[in-house]
Amino acid sequence: MSDMSTTLQALWQDIPETESIRYRLYHVLRQSIIKMVLAPGKALSEKEVASTFSISRQPVRETFIRLSEAGLVEVRPQRGTYVVRISRRAVLEARFIREAVEVAIVLEAAKAKLPAADIMELNELVLRQKSCIERQDHDRFFILDEMFHRRLALSTGQAMAWNVIENAKAQLDRVRYLSIPDSTPIAKLADQHQSIVNAIAEADAPGAAKAMRLHQREILQSLPELEHRFHDMFEETATPITRHVG
Repeated sequence: MSDMSTTLQALWQDIPETESIRYRLYHVLRQSIIKMVLAPGKALSEKEVASTFSISRQPVRETFIRLSEAGLVEVRPQRGTYVVRISRRAVLEARFIREAVEVAIVLEAAKAKLPAADIMELNELVLRQKSCIERQDHDRFFILDEMFHRRLALSTGQAMAWNVIENAKAQLDRVRYLSIPDSTPIAKLADQHQSIVNAIAEADAPGAAKAMRLHQREILQSLPELEHRFHDMFEETATPITRHVG
């Protein structure tokens, strides 16, 4: 068994068996693409994926279509399915959507004066993130980062808003994963999360919005360096990056 197959099976085991095969498969392959286990340009085989998880080829075919809709793979008729390279345009569009939605979420959170239990849970997530710094546990930090932003959305009753973010950010997530830890230190991200929570706890809506904008624009600082360092993973493009200020 290859190292890649072993990694995929480990991710498969991390998802509760109570979930459907289609759910487990989509999330395993999505995470594998985001974490570069399945690198840009890699060909994916229905037969091999089905064999790896001992499932039929039908759910694999359906998952490839979903991944295509998320912009992570390209299904080429008669030629196969391939992990796409990172699109700068898709990254910037996803970042724009995410900032707009998450700023609205923290404004709502600050104005609504979240219950102490919600503030406590957000602070606990930040503390758990900070515990990853000394251990340099970047994979765990990435998971806790997702949990933090999802918790923010759910604390204001915006589950649909989080679904919008999750569906839009697949390409962005690959860049975020590449940026940790060298381009964007996790200590800096944890501090930004703490600033967001502090502003919400103080019912400081403008401060919460400013802190979230700063956080969401962090990737704009690291993207040029990542494109240079990992140029084989990106599409060829000459589109300039617009830096935001404020």
